[in-house]
Amino acid sequence: MSRERPKRGVLPPAQENVEKLKKVLEEGNYYGAQQMYKSISARYVSAQRESEALDFIHSGACSQLEHGQITCGAELAVLFVDILVKARVPYDEETLDRVRKIYEKFPQIPVPQHLADDDDVQQLSEALGAAKTRVDGCSSFLKAAIKWSAEFGAPRNGSPELHVMLAEYIYSESPEVDMARVSNHFIRGNNPKKFASILVNFMGKCYPGEDDLAIARAILMYLSSGNLRDANQLMDGIKSQVEEKQLELPQSDLIQFTTFLLQTLQRDALPLFNMLKVNYKSSIDRDPSFKELLDDIAEKFYGVRRRNPLQGMFGDIFKMMGAE
Repeated sequence: MSRERPKRGVLPPAQENVEKLKKVLEEGNYYGAQQMYKSISARYVSAQRESEALDFIHSGACSQLEHGQITCGAELAVLFVDILVKARVPYDEETLDRVRKIYEKFPQIPVPQHLADDDDVQQLSEALGAAKTRVDGCSSFLKAAIKWSAEFGAPRNGSPELHVMLAEYIYSESPEVDMARVSNHFIRGNNPKKFASILVNFMGKCYPGEDDLAIARAILMYLSSGNLRDANQLMDGIKSQVEEKQLELPQSDLIQFTTFLLQTLQRDALPLFNMLKVNYKSSIDRDPSFKELLDDIAEKFYGVRRRNPLQGMFGDIFKMMGAE
């Protein structure tokens, strides 16, 4: 007997479409495959076959990225997360691993550093454009995944593992690294040792005076969230790796302030905390964000409430009115 053909309009198992579209990609028809990935996955979702839709789109995202199609792969990666949300898939290790597998398909390509002639300038321009595309695509995917994780079972700020992935990719692939952005994700992550290695690497390629700012900012950001443990682990990790690589920790007043601050916060010593802020004011003023971070630290560790500027202003007005 001949095998019955599926009725027109009936969706075959996802694996059949996976194999079909892999052949389309191998033929180089990336745009055609992209449209089919999106339309067929929508049909699986409409048929309430979300599990197959996820398998299908996961395969598509990985395959497009493997073929160097970053924009297409990133679009399907975001679509994968969209289906996770629609299907209300809980955050767990299995799904985190699927997100990680897509992330690992995003290429990591060093940007050329040395220029010799016009051809090299053109090459650099193209490399910078490609790097921006990679960072934007991977960031869109991981930000969507972080949002999904926060909504469906991860900690309030989203999966720490996903934050670390995003921080690493931004650092390794961005033509001009925004260390404040990198730090923001590492602080929400769970790997101060890896963060330490990134900061030590940054010390070797940043402009003079940026290294101690990056270290101090990272420590203060941890402390502003009340996380003294990881702040200490980060500083210990930096010192250990600097020694191991035979480098030198920046010898600046800001690093000295940061070291004293970590020691001070281990005890009930608000007067000493305030004295440090006064004595190292010129160093703290090097970054406008430090004052606000220190206000957060004072509130977290010593219960010091921020003084609302409006309250102060209205209080002065009422005093003046009372004096009349």
